[in-house]
Amino acid sequence: MTGCDVIGGCPSDYVALSVAVISFVCLLLRSTLPFLIHKVPIPKGSSFWLPTIQTMASFNLLLSLAMSLNVVRFHRRHWWQSCYVWAVWVNGPLGFGLLLSCRIIQAAHLYYVFVKRRLFSIRSYISLPLALMPWVAWAALLHIMQPLNNRCHMGTQWIGPYMCFPVLYIAALVCITGAIHHIEFKFDELKDLWRAILVTMFSVVVWVVAYVLNETHEESIWLQVTTRCVLLVVASFLVLAFFSISFSQPLVSVMSLNKKESFKLKTMGEALGIPDSGILSQNDPTLDVNPNDPLDKLLQNKRFRLSFMEFADSCLAGESVHFYNEVQQLEKIPVTDPVKRIYMVRHIIEKYINTGSPMEVNISHKTRQEILTTPDLAHPDLFKNSVNELLQLINMNLAKDYWSSMFFLKFKEEADMRSADHELEHVNGWNYSPRLSSVHFPDNPFSQDHIPRHPPGHDGHGSHLQ
Repeated sequence: MTGCDVIGGCPSDYVALSVAVISFVCLLLRSTLPFLIHKVPIPKGSSFWLPTIQTMASFNLLLSLAMSLNVVRFHRRHWWQSCYVWAVWVNGPLGFGLLLSCRIIQAAHLYYVFVKRRLFSIRSYISLPLALMPWVAWAALLHIMQPLNNRCHMGTQWIGPYMCFPVLYIAALVCITGAIHHIEFKFDELKDLWRAILVTMFSVVVWVVAYVLNETHEESIWLQVTTRCVLLVVASFLVLAFFSISFSQPLVSVMSLNKKESFKLKTMGEALGIPDSGILSQNDPTLDVNPNDPLDKLLQNKRFRLSFMEFADSCLAGESVHFYNEVQQLEKIPVTDPVKRIYMVRHIIEKYINTGSPMEVNISHKTRQEILTTPDLAHPDLFKNSVNELLQLINMNLAKDYWSSMFFLKFKEEADMRSADHELEHVNGWNYSPRLSSVHFPDNPFSQDHIPRHPPGHDGHGSHLQ
């Protein structure tokens, strides 16, 4: 054990390394179990890539600490084992910097969508490098100045500026969160943001103290061993807690299994509590379908709309009908509730409007750009032009074939059965009380109880009449 403070391999180092491995395994399980157990569909765009990049940044942070702090005993013989690779680049921009930058971008998305009421104008693959640029510039400066010794320790004059970067990024996160504190979020995004900030601030304070002691007391053996163990353990808990705190909407949440009820919801309409957005009930009205009626009038009925949707899905062309169905749910949200409308609009855009989305609809480029560049996501006529275009396509391609399909025959049969059941219930509701009739006939079974009865011992004539 002699010299393990310099070359690594102390018992506490293996304990810290074990904690780091367990934390990262738990992080992987939290990020994959929703897909494996609850069959959550894989989201597209930043909803998928930002959590994925956070996972990669967490791995980089833990691995860079293990390599730069000499937790694992090895000899630095190759260039990729150098301190500047692990302690400067992987630990800084590709580790802690990338982890915090992802959160800042996610918070900026919330600010633009719910405060500015418009989509974030800069793509994530551009905004994320921009947010990371200060940390990259600092790492490049360190690489040029070469202040690190063979134990990956930098001089005292470099410690202060290096510690300013976590504080700067946390301050940016606090400012963005403060700008959206007045929004009444539906899925506790603001609460999760504050929790993430508090966890990060506490972890960073402990991490900064341990890092400064490790850098400035290089001669103290016990302090070197203790501080590097604390650094790796605190970072392990940070990445697990930081990743597990999610402020995504429940249908695309891939970061937490705490809200199990969210996975029971099939549509965004159900998640938002929009009336008539769940499965069909027995009280849903039926409809006398007339093929000569306009399609938009027929689609107002939920039973017909679901039947037509099943037919469109069987033709592998159901995107337009699904889009129409969700726009109908959006119209049930009052204009006085812009937050809930924005949730639904953002869901529709991510699912149907964005290029390459899972169920991208066939609308003109002009209409698509009008939606994506709208100055008001809560506008009541946001999808008006797109709905009109899709109704024309549906009339041209699907409507004529539907009337001769088995789906229409099944719908018609169910409608007739419901009408018959309704008539039967109406008939059974009539009152057949015999008191309603004032005329009694001998063959009327309802009047038998009202024939006067004679006491025993009456004369034979009376008995014959009775």
